[in-house]
Amino acid sequence: MSTLEEKVDKNFVGRKIREFLKEKMGLSSRLIKGASIDKRILVNNNPVKMNYVLKENDEIVINLAKKESQNITPEKIDLDIVYEDKDIIVINKSPNMVVHPTKRYQSGTLANGLLYYFKESNQDCIVRLVSRLDMDTSGLIIVAKNQYAHSELSNQMQNNNVEKRYLALVHGHFSEKEGTIDLPIYRPEIEGVMARVIDERGQRSITHYKVIESYKDAELVECLLETGRTHQIRVHMKAMGHPIYGDTLYGETDDSGLISRQALHAYKLKFQSPRTKDELALTAKLPADIEKITANLKEAK
Repeated sequence: MSTLEEKVDKNFVGRKIREFLKEKMGLSSRLIKGASIDKRILVNNNPVKMNYVLKENDEIVINLAKKESQNITPEKIDLDIVYEDKDIIVINKSPNMVVHPTKRYQSGTLANGLLYYFKESNQDCIVRLVSRLDMDTSGLIIVAKNQYAHSELSNQMQNNNVEKRYLALVHGHFSEKEGTIDLPIYRPEIEGVMARVIDERGQRSITHYKVIESYKDAELVECLLETGRTHQIRVHMKAMGHPIYGDTLYGETDDSGLISRQALHAYKLKFQSPRTKDELALTAKLPADIEKITANLKEAK
C-alpha cells in the first residue's frame, strides 16, 4: 500500500489537519478532498474529518491508493523500464509507438502496455502521464502511479524544474557549435495543418543546443528545452537550416530509405522525486535506428 506518513510537531499543535496537509505536506486541495471523502486520511490509525485539531506527535497517514479505472485494454507489450518506485515509473518509449489510445490507435500504445504491467505486478494503478512524446519520437516518459506524484511532478513541469534533453540527428553543419535558439512558434489557424511556423504571433520558445558529433553533411545535436512547445525542436532545427533526419513534416529531403521516423530521442531527464525530493537523473541510450544511421555516417565521413 502506498502511503504518506508524517508526525505532528509542536508548530502545528492546535491547528486543523487541513492546514497541516497543505502547508507541511504540500498536498493539493483536490487530493485532500478526495482522500477525506474516501476516509483515507488517518490520525493515529483512525479516519478523521478536516476540522480535526492536531495534538503533538499525532501520527498522520494518507493512503494514496484508491479505486480507479480507465477505458483502456491491458495489452502485453515489452516495456523498457528505466526507473520505478512506489510513486512513478519512467519508460524508454520505442519509436513509432503512440503514448495513449486515440480513435485511430486503440491498441499497441504505451498506456495499453503499462496497464497490463500494473495488473501483472499487482499494482492498483492507472496511467497518469506526466510527460508525453510524439508517436515517432523515442525516449523517456514519466508516468505517475498516484494522484500525489502526478500533482507534484506536474508542478515541476509547469515551473520548468524538469530538465529535458534530446538528441537529434540533423542535416548539415552548424556554424556555431553551441548556442540558444529563441524564436516564437505559432500554429497557423488553417484546418488540417499540423505544422508550426516561426512567427511573431506565436509563443516565445527557447532551445539550447550543442553539437555532440559531426559527420559528413550531418551532426548529432543535444537540445535542452527551456520551453516545451509542440514540435519545438523540429521547428527550431528547420528554422536554423538543419532539419532532422526522417522528419517528413519539417524536412526538406526524403530520408525514408534511411529511417522511418524523425531521428529525435528524449535521452535524459532530471527532476526531483515527488516523495523524497532527491534528484533523479535518468538516461536512455540511442535506439537502434539512429545508431545505424550514425554508424553509416561515420564510415562515409
